[in-house]
Amino acid sequence: MSLTSAIETGDLSLLPGRRDEDWRWTDLRGLLRSLPPKAVALPPNGLDAGPFDALTSEVLVLAGGSESVSIVVEDGAERTLALRIISRGATALRASAKIRVGSGSKLILLESCEGDDGAYVTNADLDFEIAEGAQVERIVLARDGDDGVLVSQAQVRLGAGASFSQTIATSGARRQRLETSVDHPGAGARVLLNGVYLLAGKRHADLTTTVRHLGVDGVTSQLTKGVVRDQARGVFQGRIIVEEGADRTEARMGHHALVLSDKAEVDAKPELLINADDVQCAHGNTIGALDEAALFYMEQRGLPEADARALLIGAFVSEAAGAISCEPARGVIEAWIAQAMEIAP
Repeated sequence: MSLTSAIETGDLSLLPGRRDEDWRWTDLRGLLRSLPPKAVALPPNGLDAGPFDALTSEVLVLAGGSESVSIVVEDGAERTLALRIISRGATALRASAKIRVGSGSKLILLESCEGDDGAYVTNADLDFEIAEGAQVERIVLARDGDDGVLVSQAQVRLGAGASFSQTIATSGARRQRLETSVDHPGAGARVLLNGVYLLAGKRHADLTTTVRHLGVDGVTSQLTKGVVRDQARGVFQGRIIVEEGADRTEARMGHHALVLSDKAEVDAKPELLINADDVQCAHGNTIGALDEAALFYMEQRGLPEADARALLIGAFVSEAAGAISCEPARGVIEAWIAQAMEIAP
């Protein structure tokens, strides 16, 4: 069951739905009654600048007419590039990227998912192969339209001593799932998975991750923060699996969300599945309202209520974005958070 198969064959019965445990909160089968026609090639000069275009001279586009790319970073090299996944109109797009990062090399991938007001259906598959001692930082900014449907799935395989750092920021879509699966070898490799979702209206965002620790001495750190208002729905599913023999694994997972209206909803399922003895693993999950005492305190010192709310919410979510080591990219994400706070009532 996958959106990829449904787009390829046109068979809606292949869509995942609520009867599939991992998709029960992001039901595509119940949502989509038909699939739009496949995306056509975009006019070469018809694109506005992407959110990260100013940070690098290397910009790759996945869109109609350009559905796949291959990225190779040679051993010992360093690259920073932007990858834009662009959805336009009522069309279906199946996009894919293969990313190969050589031994001892470094890649900063600045990824954006950009949709317009159309009722598009987009599936993006990213495949990362990260060699021994390599470093990858992936920063994702998902800016989909109100009527868009996006499923992005990343598969990551790490070598010994490698590192994979990821931060996802999203404002959701009609239905959106951003999924990451990591095969963690242990052996001194490190994984960081952070996320921020800010949802309003009837938007939906699903951040799903799976990390499988397969060897000794692996480290995983994860922090996701979200804010939902109006009738929006946030979904977090985090699963860390420590396989037998993966001793001395260190894994931490946190998910924290604010629900700012009675009709908004957050569904969270943090999981630790541990089959080894000598490990240090923990997870935490909180879902609640804005701290009214802190809000009252700030208002008593002269701040208007709207400003006080924006400051508290911004401070709450910014922790997850603070781990971005690429300073210009962190600035883009922080500006996106600030803009969302200005719009928020």
